Amino acid sequence: MSHSPVPGERVAVYDVSDRLDTDYYEVFADVAGDDRAVWDRAKGFVDEVLPRMDGLWDRGEYDLDLARRMGELDLFNDGLVHDGLGYSSPLAAGLVNMEISRGDGSLGTILAVQGGLALRSVALFGSDEQKARWLRPIARGEVLAAFALTEPDHGSDSVSLETGARREGDEWVLNGVKKWIGNGSSGGLSIVWARVLDPSDPDHDGKVRGFLIPQETAGYDGRPILGKASVRAIHQAHIRLTDVRVPTDAVLPGTHSFKDASTVLHSTRSGVAWSALGHAAACYEAALAYSQQRVQFGKPLARFQMVQERLTQMLDDLTAMQLYCRQMADLETAGELRPTQASLAKYHNTRAARRIASVARDLLGGNGILLQNRVMQHMADIEAIHTYEGTESVQALLIGRDITGQSAFV
Repeated sequence: MSHSPVPGERVAVYDVSDRLDTDYYEVFADVAGDDRAVWDRAKGFVDEVLPRMDGLWDRGEYDLDLARRMGELDLFNDGLVHDGLGYSSPLAAGLVNMEISRGDGSLGTILAVQGGLALRSVALFGSDEQKARWLRPIARGEVLAAFALTEPDHGSDSVSLETGARREGDEWVLNGVKKWIGNGSSGGLSIVWARVLDPSDPDHDGKVRGFLIPQETAGYDGRPILGKASVRAIHQAHIRLTDVRVPTDAVLPGTHSFKDASTVLHSTRSGVAWSALGHAAACYEAALAYSQQRVQFGKPLARFQMVQERLTQMLDDLTAMQLYCRQMADLETAGELRPTQASLAKYHNTRAARRIASVARDLLGGNGILLQNRVMQHMADIEAIHTYEGTESVQALLIGRDITGQSAFV
């Protein structure tokens, strides 16, 4: 805290960035051993890089070394079990996701794309040769990888994707456009989901397969989307595929339909719930710290009844989010987590994170819009996670279908 000798500015800078490890119900108090070790590595990484993240976010710059450093620390493995990869339990993977997002939403998106989407796709659906070539480099952050599913015309209805792939001799030829693809212009590898158009292929009837496409391949044009007001310190690409040719062994052999892409999305949906928890914790803790330092009408904000009520409202939501995440991790560890249970956690937690961020921003007053006080940046980044991996409305329809037995999808 800096004190100014000039009248009218008793406190020049508020210290609201310290991690308080809020856990009112001791939901994570029993975390120990390997789970605690990887969680601590995530905390150390955030402490290491956070001082430069505000500048990167403000300028809209993506420092590729951040992803490589996360790989060095073995933070990308997201609950996957595979030879040659380090293992993190579902609980540990969730805590890493929470901690990285508590630090910065762009870092959380790097984690989700590189580990949750790209690494998982190769691990679940790749051939032995593909796994031997790509898994470890992706897990180590040596190759940046993208999951290219969403298209300009197909977001929530990505099942209707139009990017097509046809066979020509010993090659696949792909044409189409993708949008909002994290790491899609990083110079690495893209996993492109496309509809099979070749009548001679067993999957010719419009089914969807995944293709491994190095981004230097001729006809692949990935460019960062500019003007974002959220997750600004990672580049998300608009990709145009024009007669992109890849060998027949570029296809992920385990992919045959959109359900395979959905399997990856279902697995990472729980990660979004954890990410929302991290953002919400950062906002709540910033508001709590600020309320104890900011003096108005002769006393700290924390001594006002209305402020204490707002802090309690935020803690209420935050604790519920923690309970959702812990139960989800326990179910996944037992092999009992159903996709719609992950959907409910994502649905609840991103909505709750929005509420917490809004109250925190308001409690900080004018100081709440300053990036140095963290809340506004988290508030903006929450808007991204509220949308991706399935919007609020899509999650509601998935859950609604499960509990009623009736599909309301058009």
